[in-house]
Amino acid sequence: MTQTFNRSRASFRRPNNNYSRFRGNPRGFSKQKSSFDLNQIMNQNPATATADTEKPMEHLSFADFPISGTLLENVLKKGYTTPTPIQDQAIKPILQGRDLIGLANTGTGKTAAFLIPVIDKIFKNRDEKALIVTPTRELASQIQQELTSLTYGMKIYSTSIIGGANMYRQIHELRRNPHVVIGTPGRLKDLIRQKELDLANFSIIILDEVDLMVDIGFIQDVKYFVSLLPPVRQSLFFSATISPKVSEILRNFVKDPITVSVKKTDTLENINQDVIKVLPGKSKVEHLHDLLISDGFDKVLIFGRTKHGIEKLNRELEYRGFKVGAIHGNKRQGYRNRILESFKRDEIQILLATDVASRGLDISDVTHVINYEMPQTLDDYIHRIGRTGRAGKKGTALTFVD
Repeated sequence: MTQTFNRSRASFRRPNNNYSRFRGNPRGFSKQKSSFDLNQIMNQNPATATADTEKPMEHLSFADFPISGTLLENVLKKGYTTPTPIQDQAIKPILQGRDLIGLANTGTGKTAAFLIPVIDKIFKNRDEKALIVTPTRELASQIQQELTSLTYGMKIYSTSIIGGANMYRQIHELRRNPHVVIGTPGRLKDLIRQKELDLANFSIIILDEVDLMVDIGFIQDVKYFVSLLPPVRQSLFFSATISPKVSEILRNFVKDPITVSVKKTDTLENINQDVIKVLPGKSKVEHLHDLLISDGFDKVLIFGRTKHGIEKLNRELEYRGFKVGAIHGNKRQGYRNRILESFKRDEIQILLATDVASRGLDISDVTHVINYEMPQTLDDYIHRIGRTGRAGKKGTALTFVD
């Protein structure tokens, strides 16, 4: 390293704006090993990207649903007033016991769309048990946090079965016969094989973010789970897309399902997308440094492709005096949880993550998502940038190109 930086962020120089920030077709973009063209979606007009006709809202408040008073009170305490489109269309058929296929972009409120009716069904019939399978530890943890707040005072118990956490504690919790089990494929499979978890005991099954489970190599695990499920069950299936491999799972999972689709656009209209051209004579991390000390970069999520690359960037930004943390597969789950909480509480300004973490991170007020390295697929790009511009707020997504 040829230059020494003062650790006090206040002493950092302001950016000299000698980086190229533009829209359009960047030279050198073809060098990125990605399977999509960023220009396909860069600042597209959402009005031209509509995939489904918008349906009028049937339920204007959560009080319009036939759910218990205690649950309704918990919903309102969380500040939920008007259902989102997927909640409006999904809650009623789930309450009626229908199998359901939910197609929705990230940030649409789908977690509450299945949790609210599932909680109500368990509250009214204690023999009901629900299994929720999700691809990432972070998403599993966030589903459990949401479940815990929605079940306050209802004596509905849940446990999270994820890798990186103490297995013996999880076995102990399973033996207490919780009403809801939330888990990731690897740890669930381990406990099934140890005969600590019997999928035949569950009456409600939810597969969440199925497209990601397929993308990151869990398709055989999901097929295995489906083969162990009881024939009489309620099956809920949520995915952003339905590829041929996802369809293969779907055929054996749901029976006479209702399909709810609120995918209006591949990118959210309240996210401004832009690219950062790395100029000759200036390193990529210096471009990033200049961005991070600019006004408005208050809560920044930075994505890279590899655990090694994220760890290296984390050390560099720490050296430069930034308040930063990193989550990736080599970090213990307890550490990852602590870093996420620090980011949520604004104790650190910057969170670095690999693509696995891009699904399921529900963090409010992220001002910027920065693709420090290009994602491999269009779906990865969409899920990355969907971490900003949530709950009707504006956000910015910036992508580095060499």
